[in-house]
Amino acid sequence: MQTVNFVKLLMLQVITAKLKLEASSEQKKLLGVVSLAYRDALNFTSKLNFENGKSSNGTKIQKLVYRDLRSRFKLPSQMACNVPRQVGATYKGLLTKLRQNKEAIEKGWTKKRFKGLDKAPKYISRTCNLNYLRDFSFRPDNQISIITLRGRITVGYSGYSKHTELIRSGTKIGGAKIYYSRPTKTYYLLVSLELELPEIEPFRLKRVVGADVGRRFLAVTTDVENKTQFFSGKETLHKANRYQIARTTLQQKGTRSATRRLKLVAGRERRFTADVNHQISKQIVTPNTLFGLEDLTHIRERTKPKKKGQKASKKQRKANRKQAK
Repeated sequence: MQTVNFVKLLMLQVITAKLKLEASSEQKKLLGVVSLAYRDALNFTSKLNFENGKSSNGTKIQKLVYRDLRSRFKLPSQMACNVPRQVGATYKGLLTKLRQNKEAIEKGWTKKRFKGLDKAPKYISRTCNLNYLRDFSFRPDNQISIITLRGRITVGYSGYSKHTELIRSGTKIGGAKIYYSRPTKTYYLLVSLELELPEIEPFRLKRVVGADVGRRFLAVTTDVENKTQFFSGKETLHKANRYQIARTTLQQKGTRSATRRLKLVAGRERRFTADVNHQISKQIVTPNTLFGLEDLTHIRERTKPKKKGQKASKKQRKANRKQAK
């Protein structure tokens, strides 16, 4: 009699805990100085790397700029190492897109040339990558010690109760990022947490589900028992059209207040889309289920519109806009 051995798979999940930093006005100034210096260092490194071969190797970039980052921008040693790594990762992503674009052109999927590396990538957001224990550490009573250009500061924090409990319980902590919200003038710390998920044993799988995504229906799922779910995209498309009308009106005005309003509209639409996707995923995902998904590689190139921009009709532009969702 033959025995079958099942392999138990240990799954790791990385989540991000968003912690609000309850900083004083003086502490906010220090956080602002270090995050702006980090951003300036990123742009300096990106420009220098662009002029010296567009490398994606963080170690090679570090040798090129490390001394300047320490002397010119006064960054602590670990931050001066993080900057080249982040720039290298950015260039790696852009070089991958460039290679994929060349392949798509050769296969006739598109005629549009990728322009992401025509000039040095520029960093705009006021962010700052930190390493656990070296640049930040947690202290009792919901306190965080964070490094700045003038030494460490201790700041109180608050956040989602489940996330703060995970931190207190000794969950493995990875890197973090300082994030600044301009509308509320608040600093947050986005902390990476690594969780061990329950072991998956193949014989415990109860369902096999196939999922398809689209425009008319955002998602359609069916299982081996022919139980099917349809998630209509009618409301989402209606909202998308309303946001497009608002964007067009504000862009035509072109005033400073219209530009500020555009940013608010963009954030609102992004949050709405994320919320809809989250609600659908919660309804689809059930315990002990194996999912089969379609291959969406190069889907934009393979379903390219016939006409775009001013050459396209109003109906075609509307269809193109739906496709981008």
